[in-house]
Amino acid sequence: MKKAMLTLPLVACMVFFTACKSDKKNDSNTNEAEVVTEKITELVKYKINPEQSSIDWKGSKPTGIHTGTIAIESGVVTTKGGAVESGNFLIDMNTITVTDLKAGEGKEDLEAHLKGSVEGKEDHFFNVQEHPTAYLEITGSEEKEGRLSLNGSLTIKGIKKDVSFPVNITEDGSSITLTTEAFTIDRTLWNVNYGSKSIFDNLGDKFVNDNIELVVTVKGNKA
Repeated sequence: MKKAMLTLPLVACMVFFTACKSDKKNDSNTNEAEVVTEKITELVKYKINPEQSSIDWKGSKPTGIHTGTIAIESGVVTTKGGAVESGNFLIDMNTITVTDLKAGEGKEDLEAHLKGSVEGKEDHFFNVQEHPTAYLEITGSEEKEGRLSLNGSLTIKGIKKDVSFPVNITEDGSSITLTTEAFTIDRTLWNVNYGSKSIFDNLGDKFVNDNIELVVTVKGNKA
């Protein structure tokens, strides 16, 4: 009887130490899982390739539509776990190009008018002499109506306004491609007022629509 009483505490001690050992093992597994998760969700930065990045634009008026491009000079995109965390892009406004007209058929005149390089018409549109760059900043992303949208701000002519647009993103670990769906901005919010019916009266059919359609394409490599 005495022997049995001695054995019971011994068994209890063995169970206690086994349980402690098991807990330590579980803690170790948990820590390993946390380390793996941190590695998976680490920030990844991509440097933009200007030669493969640009903005396509489309403007319209009663007599027709004009299209063109603007170059993205530089920028970076940062992702975390496959989602865009942030980004910023410097836009070279001196590269405004018209693509629907041929040289000698009004192309150069329209480009000059948009850039503001015509005397007396400097501030009709973008006045690139005073505002040679624009700036697009991304502050985050979210799901909207089943589509991924990026949120941020766009600065044109020194005026900063919030923007949001749907986007498609391809990331393979060493490079990223970000292409927005077509979205529109109201140019008058950035004081681009020439020919706007919402700003000027009695324009008749000589107006230019306020909305400009944009498609932004950005490609970059892991920094």
